Amino acid sequence: MNNNMKNSFSKTLLAIGIAGVSTITQAGSFGLIEQSASGQGSAYAGASALGEDASTIYFNPAGMTRLSGSQIVVAGHVISPNADFTNEGSTTFAGSPLQGSDSSTGDPAFVPNFYYATELSNGIHVGVGVGTPFGLSTEYDDGWVGRYHALRSEITSVNINPSIAWKATDKVSVGFGVSIQYVQLELTNNIDSLAVCANFDPTLAGCVGAGLNPVPGDANQDSSVKLDGDSIEIGWNTGVLIDLDDKSRLGIAYRSAIKHEVSGDASYNLDPALSAFLGAAPIPPGFKVLQNTTLDATAELPETLSLSFVSDVSAKWTALFDWTWTGWSSLDVITIRQAGGIPGQEPTLDLAYRNTNRYSVGVNYQHTDKLVYRGGLAYDETPIRSPEATSARIPGNDRKWLSLGVGYAPSASWSFDIGYSHLFISDTAINSNTGSSSSGATLKGTYASSVDILSAQANFNF
Repeated sequence: MNNNMKNSFSKTLLAIGIAGVSTITQAGSFGLIEQSASGQGSAYAGASALGEDASTIYFNPAGMTRLSGSQIVVAGHVISPNADFTNEGSTTFAGSPLQGSDSSTGDPAFVPNFYYATELSNGIHVGVGVGTPFGLSTEYDDGWVGRYHALRSEITSVNINPSIAWKATDKVSVGFGVSIQYVQLELTNNIDSLAVCANFDPTLAGCVGAGLNPVPGDANQDSSVKLDGDSIEIGWNTGVLIDLDDKSRLGIAYRSAIKHEVSGDASYNLDPALSAFLGAAPIPPGFKVLQNTTLDATAELPETLSLSFVSDVSAKWTALFDWTWTGWSSLDVITIRQAGGIPGQEPTLDLAYRNTNRYSVGVNYQHTDKLVYRGGLAYDETPIRSPEATSARIPGNDRKWLSLGVGYAPSASWSFDIGYSHLFISDTAINSNTGSSSSGATLKGTYASSVDILSAQANFNF
């Protein structure tokens, strides 16, 4: 096998790993702002300046200074995404039409939150938040046309956020927190067995001799790969809350980037004919070709900066505004290191992500002392630059939020909140045939997507 063919094959093979591991950092849609049901009702407008319950630990720890005594908040969110794919000319590695059905993806997922905040005797406020800042669950039908790009994708995370806050002056409060963050992923996709064989035998004579059908994209002879890995790292967040006057507040909050060193395993299930061919192929010494092995990658999850403004425009109405910037460009390049790979030949994936902005406006209407109504709108940009950079694992686009909510306090000792949001997502074009595309196939088509979110929260004061 000449050097050009060897290098081409190594990059094609390890691209399977890129397609999986990089999806932990491939789109804004796996970042979860769903950290409270009270905020859900107003599309999280004003979240860094409200300080209405202990969930402020996540949005701006300085907001704890607005709470008295102690409070426990328990919240949960049912997130139901849907993405319907329509094929528009997908092709195999050889350029022939790729056979397979259209498919839908987006399994409902449950996202919990927990917060505890208390005021100490010296005026210091401390608390802890436990939440899920990143998450994803998508699964396509077996045999769908994009099976070489994605089948199952599941990303889960847990973020433990101990925090402290104090009033620096009569009008200014500051807060600080530490984030202990765990991320786990499981990703699967199919592999075109003939595409792998063709890297060794461009004439396909040996492939056919081993028993492979010489038709590209034959689902009956697909191989498959499963990648899983995890990481635990530490970051931090801080915030300032400024009372502009007795009716208006300004909140500024920053959450640091967290660089994750993901380590895990790649497990392959090969078609028997491909396995027989590889057993006889001239593999470079020490190079693992589609064999179970370990892998690792470095990915820096982005930093965020939020600016919120809250104003009581009357005795019953409160206006809410928020701008949040997310530094997705930290995910520009990801390098995959796979045990058994060729030293110096580690592939890199240029994600070329752009930084994004999220804008939201909302209102709270205090109908009675016990009952509050909420509403909000938001516009949330995607970091993906083009159809060529879109991933089948997280097919996202710009999102428009419409949110409604209600809060009710039966007594001074407890209350509850309910929030609902519908996310309108622009149709997403995909024309993916980059180094991260498994088996060299091009997935070309359009996603029609939407998301529904239902949130509930209980608040206990003591």
